[in-house]
Amino acid sequence: MASAEGNKLWGGRFVGDTDPIMEKFNASIAYDQRMWDSDIRGSRAYVKALEKAKLVSVEEMDDILRGLDKVSEEWSKGVFEIKAGDEDIHTANERRLRELIGDAAGKLHTGRSRNDQVVTDMRLWLRDAISTLKGDIVQLINTMVERAAAEIDVLFPGYTHMQRAQPIRWSHWILSHTVALTRDTEQLEEIRKRVNILPLGSGAIAGNPFRIDRQLLRKELSFDSLSINSMDATGQRDFVVEFLFWASLCLTHLSKIAEDLILYSTKEFSFVTLSDAYSTGSSLMPQKKNADSLELIRSKAGRVFGRCAGFLMTLKGLPSTYNKDLQEDKEAMFDCYDTVHAVLQVATGVMSTLKIDPSAMQAALSPDMLATDLAYYLVRKGVPFREAHGCSGKAVFLAESKNVPLNQLSMQDLNTASPLFDNDVSTVWDYTSSVEQYSAPGGTARSSVTAQIEHLRGWLKTHGQ
Repeated sequence: MASAEGNKLWGGRFVGDTDPIMEKFNASIAYDQRMWDSDIRGSRAYVKALEKAKLVSVEEMDDILRGLDKVSEEWSKGVFEIKAGDEDIHTANERRLRELIGDAAGKLHTGRSRNDQVVTDMRLWLRDAISTLKGDIVQLINTMVERAAAEIDVLFPGYTHMQRAQPIRWSHWILSHTVALTRDTEQLEEIRKRVNILPLGSGAIAGNPFRIDRQLLRKELSFDSLSINSMDATGQRDFVVEFLFWASLCLTHLSKIAEDLILYSTKEFSFVTLSDAYSTGSSLMPQKKNADSLELIRSKAGRVFGRCAGFLMTLKGLPSTYNKDLQEDKEAMFDCYDTVHAVLQVATGVMSTLKIDPSAMQAALSPDMLATDLAYYLVRKGVPFREAHGCSGKAVFLAESKNVPLNQLSMQDLNTASPLFDNDVSTVWDYTSSVEQYSAPGGTARSSVTAQIEHLRGWLKTHGQ
């Protein structure tokens, strides 16, 4: 066997050197090295199980544990040297362990396959990543809730179909996106439960023949439960797909926030102004202040969607158990984590520093947005809603024909739409009263928005731990 094969965990059956192009093509160390800590944690637990099974002596276990501590220290200090032949993080760590403690390192892999080792590493890594992302998203939710509380009395236009619809509270808009993020958080918590299942001890496909105590492994690594089928444990990546889909859905919600704020920050709207810290300028036009932070948030959604769709396409053609195609899982997982982690932090920065212009928001309200209230005026006089809707529509058409605001129609004009319009119709033309009347759950009355805020503060106490 050529010396180049010496570090490989599988080299005994092969003769001669691997083609250098194939060597590079096959290697994953360039990106899976970020799982170094997870790999060492898994090995620490596994050597304890080996000692309990009498496959290594206490002295050998202690040597391996001390060697793993040294490997961990080198990674922590950034001095770990990756060498030729270190095709993945598992090979690299075991090679270095052998350099440090000698032949005893060769016993560490007894009964363990890279198939169950890598999926254990991934679950450990993703479990930690989920905790970080949960902290990020909870911080964003808290920022939005407190902003909604501080700006509860600001009114501005609500839109459907990108057309001005009805007056609403600015806080109600904030909370509409906040609620979506709470769902994302709860889904992330659910995913963590399915990530936190221990596959170690499954071997390559058929299990482990050495009576390894998997409950010991579970407790050492703080997993909630054990995988029950070794073929499924090593060959499935459902937990990765769930995470990629979660990232896609979360960024869908963040992209919607970004899109709204991009529009609201234009001169045509002038509702909000981004902090300079989250804006950039133009290389040609000095007056420009571009919402690049929001545009990048919007664009990152497409990046994550692509990772999710791409990995699903990889999975759909695979036979059962482990196949090398699954090496594609880590880059997708790492990239989506990095992207969502960055987006959540930037989104929190944007939301915490955003400036609003209540005067511009108020000025954007127009009487035609009270056409529904005009219909409800008639409903309260006993007119069926469909008829009242038609009467209000006639009034809107008449105002447009006369090129006057809806509230400037004369009583004579209104009576052509319905004889039930009377002088008290003037009470309709008040935006605050209009907003306040919608008091159903999820509506926009001040008391309802306040209730939403208190509900979300309670949610944060439960989920923000």
